[in-house]
Amino acid sequence: MADLYLKALESERKALWATCRLKGLAKDTPERKRIVELDELLSAHKAKGKK
Repeated sequence: MADLYLKALESERKALWATCRLKGLAKDTPERKRIVELDELLSAHKAKGKK
């Protein structure tokens, strides 16, 4: 079965990353900070799924 939470996180991350690349945003912008937060959430969710 599809993991909708995981797909939502990945989708948001991809959209933010595309925006950051398009606009050339620096690392200290809210968008880039959210990407880092999403990376942490993704890794935690994937680790939880492996147990």
